[in-house]
Amino acid sequence: MHPSAELEAALEAATRAADIARSLYLRNVEVRIKADRTPVTEADVRCELAIREILEARFPAHGFFGEETNPRDLSAESVWLVDPIDGTKSFVREYPFFSTQIALMRGGEIVLGVSSAPVYGEIAHAERGGGAYLNGRPIRVSEIDTLSAAALSSGNLKSLAAGERWPHYGRVVAEVNRIRGYGDFLHYHLLAAGKIDAVVESDVNILDIAACVAIVSEAGGRFTDLDGSPVGLQTTSVLATNGRLHAPLLAALAGKAAGR
Repeated sequence: MHPSAELEAALEAATRAADIARSLYLRNVEVRIKADRTPVTEADVRCELAIREILEARFPAHGFFGEETNPRDLSAESVWLVDPIDGTKSFVREYPFFSTQIALMRGGEIVLGVSSAPVYGEIAHAERGGGAYLNGRPIRVSEIDTLSAAALSSGNLKSLAAGERWPHYGRVVAEVNRIRGYGDFLHYHLLAAGKIDAVVESDVNILDIAACVAIVSEAGGRFTDLDGSPVGLQTTSVLATNGRLHAPLLAALAGKAAGR
């Protein structure tokens, strides 16, 4: 399947952002703390402006919702969802687990995604009906179908730890074969490539995950919130799996019998 003009533009925008991010990485850039107590750097702002310039020039009728620039235009049928540096804290602390996330939502559904980690050295992309790719090669989720054989990665668990699911999560951790916290883009790339089998997160927003929704889904996986609801603009938690483990994990995290 030939990539659409929208996917080609998203890939070009991610490449432009990668050049900017690499030029500023390890440069001791100035850090400002935003009102929500999260950091922002010159790299965040410059990457978003570059991405926005490309996407708006190609598709002026599309809306744009970015992490750093305003206004947010969510009224259009098609809306770009952009986190220019997802993992700013990693960028600031100088380790390579940060990425650029670009997704397109059309009619409330995510139809394409690009997840670019320029220093780590991976770029994943997907478009509805076209499959998922990592560094240009097609990828597919695993076929693991029991929790006892599964590898689970988790991230951003602060709100989970304060809620009623925490004891249930502890029982899941005790049951699975392997537990890690790869975090950010990395565990979604690993899931889509069949190298791990499930991801649990809380304390996220749509810009953190939208591109990875497309990638995991097109790789054959399933991506919902922790209640099993479809991902939308208000989503704050994640259960992403290879599909086979989704129902057992939803049940287990709700404190019910997993069924397997």
